[in-house]
Amino acid sequence: MKSFPLLSFLLMLASCGKHEVAPHASAPDDRPAIAVQTQKVTTQTMQAFEEVVGTVRSRQRAQVEAKVSGRILDYLATPGQVVKKGDLLVRLDVQEIDAKLAQARAALDQAEKEMARYTQLLAANAATKQEFDNADARLKITKAGVSEAETMLGYASVTVPFDGVITRKLAEVGDLAMPGKPLLEIEAPTNLRFEADLPEAILDRIKLGAKMQVKVASIATPLDATVSEIAPIADAVSRTFQVKFDLPQADGLRTGQFGRVSVPVADAQSLMVPANAVIKRGQMEIVFVANDGHAQLRLVKTGKTTTAGTEILSGLEEGEAVILNDIARLQDGQPITVKP
Repeated sequence: MKSFPLLSFLLMLASCGKHEVAPHASAPDDRPAIAVQTQKVTTQTMQAFEEVVGTVRSRQRAQVEAKVSGRILDYLATPGQVVKKGDLLVRLDVQEIDAKLAQARAALDQAEKEMARYTQLLAANAATKQEFDNADARLKITKAGVSEAETMLGYASVTVPFDGVITRKLAEVGDLAMPGKPLLEIEAPTNLRFEADLPEAILDRIKLGAKMQVKVASIATPLDATVSEIAPIADAVSRTFQVKFDLPQADGLRTGQFGRVSVPVADAQSLMVPANAVIKRGQMEIVFVANDGHAQLRLVKTGKTTTAGTEILSGLEEGEAVILNDIARLQDGQPITVKP
């Protein structure tokens, strides 16, 4: 049997299923043109910085100790308490000193009576000048003994050495206080500085009195710090030098906070654009470049922002014209007209 009629029928069906596809014509961009201002991307010399971590500390802080030994009768210090110079912190039980003071006063009373007697005897030529001088010397010694005992008794009351805040409590009522054993810690909260350990490689980049910026998380803007101390020797373990920076007063600044100081290390060439040329959309940093009458979107990576502008690490080339205004309204390919 011949199959030519069937094959012809199938070919006819296939040809009927085909249709002509018209070429797709791109739709014209009917978005209105936006008038923009542009500025060329330029290369500028910027100072490169190395950030070194450190800690905010009080310039005036102390561990308060007792000058005499004795049981603690009263402990009036509480962490966080604001105190004034001379306020009572701790009162000690010093019965031995009380006894010594009573003994010294009794000796003084006896010496004064003896001195009065020898004064009369000397006036009547009944005593020698040497005996009178000996009595006078004994009187002076007993007076010094009374003064010493009174001073020691005064040490039974431990007072605040300067205006500040109690930061740590190191003893309790009933504990034995003695010289060399701290009772509490105190510091002045408004007299702060920043302490950082700098490696030897960048130590020569700082000088006493130099101004540097310190960044603390709780402070919105960097603080202008002044180099006040540079350690003359390195730490034997870390091989670093401790440097201290005086800080200005600022709301939210407290001792113990973590921070970073920016140390200038070299000059570098960087691409710069005006800060208002960069816009953030989520995690992306975007600029628009004027190109053939259209706004071309570019994803960039930025560095530091200074008064000179924003540093561009990648995404742009020198000489390109970035758009400065109406960036939030722009879309990729948006028609634009550049203002002269």
